[in-house]
Amino acid sequence: MTVSENAKAGVEKADLVTLTVDGIEVSVPKGTLVIRAAEQVGIAIPRFCDHPLLDPVGACRQCLVEVPDAGNGRGMPKPQASCTLEVAPGMQIKTQVTSPVAKKAQEGMLEFLLINHPLDCPVCDKGGECPLQNQSLSHGYGESRYLGAKRTFPKPINISAQVLLDRERCVLCARCTRFSAQIAGDPFIALVERGALQQVGIYETEPFESYFSGNTIQICPVGALTSAAYRFRARPFDLVSTPTACEHCASGCELRADHRRGAVMRRLAGNDPEVNEEWNCDKGRFAFVSGRGADRVTRPLVRDGDVLRPASWPEAIDVAVRGLRAAAEPRELANDEFADLPEISPYAVLPGGRLTMEDAYGYAKFARTVLGTNNIDHRSRPHTLEEAGFLAHAVAGTGLGTTYADLENASSVLLVGLEPEDESPIVFLRLRKGMRKKGLKVFTVGSQLSYGSSKLQATLVPATPGDEASMLLDLPREVELDERSVVLVGERAGLAHGALTAALELVHRTGAKLAWVPRRAGERGAVDAGTLPNLLPGGRLVTEPTARVDVQAAWGVENLPAEPGLDADAVFAAAAEGRVRALVVGGIEPADFRHPDAVIRGLEAAEFVISLETRMSEVTERADVVFPVSLIEERSGTFLNWEGRERPVTQYLGSQHVMSDLRVLAALADAMGSPLGIRTSAEAKAELAEIGAWDGARAEMPAEDPAVVAGPGPGQAILATWRELIDDSRGSDGEEALLATARTPVVRMNPAMAAGLPDGTLIRVSTDGGEIVLPLAVTEDMIDRVVWVPAAARGARVSTQLGAVPGDVVNVALADPAESSPTESEGA
Repeated sequence: MTVSENAKAGVEKADLVTLTVDGIEVSVPKGTLVIRAAEQVGIAIPRFCDHPLLDPVGACRQCLVEVPDAGNGRGMPKPQASCTLEVAPGMQIKTQVTSPVAKKAQEGMLEFLLINHPLDCPVCDKGGECPLQNQSLSHGYGESRYLGAKRTFPKPINISAQVLLDRERCVLCARCTRFSAQIAGDPFIALVERGALQQVGIYETEPFESYFSGNTIQICPVGALTSAAYRFRARPFDLVSTPTACEHCASGCELRADHRRGAVMRRLAGNDPEVNEEWNCDKGRFAFVSGRGADRVTRPLVRDGDVLRPASWPEAIDVAVRGLRAAAEPRELANDEFADLPEISPYAVLPGGRLTMEDAYGYAKFARTVLGTNNIDHRSRPHTLEEAGFLAHAVAGTGLGTTYADLENASSVLLVGLEPEDESPIVFLRLRKGMRKKGLKVFTVGSQLSYGSSKLQATLVPATPGDEASMLLDLPREVELDERSVVLVGERAGLAHGALTAALELVHRTGAKLAWVPRRAGERGAVDAGTLPNLLPGGRLVTEPTARVDVQAAWGVENLPAEPGLDADAVFAAAAEGRVRALVVGGIEPADFRHPDAVIRGLEAAEFVISLETRMSEVTERADVVFPVSLIEERSGTFLNWEGRERPVTQYLGSQHVMSDLRVLAALADAMGSPLGIRTSAEAKAELAEIGAWDGARAEMPAEDPAVVAGPGPGQAILATWRELIDDSRGSDGEEALLATARTPVVRMNPAMAAGLPDGTLIRVSTDGGEIVLPLAVTEDMIDRVVWVPAAARGARVSTQLGAVPGDVVNVALADPAESSPTESEGA
């Protein structure tokens, strides 16, 4: 028989190689490894070091096969490692199924591997899902002949705060070291010593600090690497596994959640070749306990004087309805200076960017049909009107666009306002794969080559923060863009005036593809759901009569507000003025906004605030009614990742006394006398699908000119900053081992600015709003008169301490040596 169904699509017959495996003829693409050819005919050859996404190494020798004919009429005298042997025309392979020679060789290798392996199976975290355990039973001897003393080491040792190593369990397969060097680009671990003393080690001066270290635990075939968070907590056969999607960023990773008796024990990377392949980042793997602390909201709360007291659901809903209705009653403005301003809706809805698409759709429908307002904005971060126009023109309702495969196969990728390793880690891994395997060229528009960009061998296109638009309009010749190129635009690009306009002009001029990569998992779905002040569901403009008719028909209402509403910043400003009187707020954090103080002022000035939250927060402290909502594992729905690809979220734990955001909004709508008509995520998704994407004319392209960036004066610099993957995010709360792997916060500047100061010198970065003191890290690949600090390091947050965004001018000076950096003073 000939088996070629699994051959790569599009492979010409001339590129196929035909060989025989255990008497079965199979045709596979040229360059295929023998171990893969055997898989295509259903023969599983035992292995430890082999992994389909890692370069072959032949370290464990467990996959030995007999080769009677190498394709040249001559056999190979010794068994060969099938994970490094490429197929050849006419080759004959005999595996352990038909060859006593291969069977004996595999049994012998297992015996060698077990000589020093401890009998840890009853206590090992890998027990029950261990390839060594399984293959010893299926391919090994029934009894051991070894009577000597086994090699032992002190156990475990920390190779990082998150990853523990039991050295005597290691079979030296080199999976962990190859993953770190090849996939993540973090070669901080290596095989050290030789012979019987060989072991996994770390460099003295470079600890194993990688955003992807958890993958080494998952692919370790023997339980030598274990998780500090999961060690000794459960056994695989005690767990129930459920596929779901990650809630942290817009990469859209598939996860496998393992849970027991109503609690999540661990999360692993799922296998989705089109998205995350078999990898995920440490934040997605380990940061899942933040909503399970003592600050979890489990009952409705209503304000009674200066305190929030527990209440029943009916009481809380009644109080909320009375507050919303009272906000609509006409009244005189307390401040005469606002009396001449145009009248606006007294309501505003701020859902936040971490919701499923169905919950976001519930907020969009609630705002328009129940409150009658377009004052809705999910962007709980710095944002601009240009960005709203860009999203309406190029993102909303566009469906699946640029994909991970496009990135991997692109001729070049231009990054604008985006640091993939920090802001979308799987995008980073796919770019690195394209760079290593297919010669992908990466260019990054920014002030420096970050650590992640250097691992992509990226070329820096130098641009002062805030002036990226000027560079995009006049790119250097070495930046080659064509029809196979991709321009990736991050959400920070929206803060550079004219940058999004320039990016659109660039792709129109070159034929390159364009993709928008936000940080949060729910942002793309929220755009499609209509949670922007200028957009209805499916990318319909609120100002387009035909578009409104579509939605009115689907929602069964006679009319919808026709004027664009206020964005989030304007909502809080209007609330502080007394013009917006009632706020319905989802999961937002004031510190995430451009001006946190303005958010707090707006919340405190609003007459009535409803908060839908999982935990107590700065918003709930100022709310009049707090509704407890479910955690991600307690609800179902869909995320749209940056591609526009649906990522299903599965409910795998029950919820008591809490509901999803959509259920809470439906209950409020019923009590207000304007039912939503949807209560479950399935109903919301079906209604959204019925409305569909807008097939009319797209919103016009924004037309913003580049900003004129003010030059810094003496003792000043332009601020560059972005959120690092592991930082002071509430989503990482409670996972101390993960937080301990966060990168040390530093101030970065080039040697000219540093003027001979050594690394570690304390530097003060300040504005009129406050200051941050951090140690210096002199950075060669950085433009002059620019200083970089992390946006949200523990104890050093740019928004609250500086009140600044990228492109702002800050003061830079030596700090008093007696001062300590925030991380030192807090012992972080």
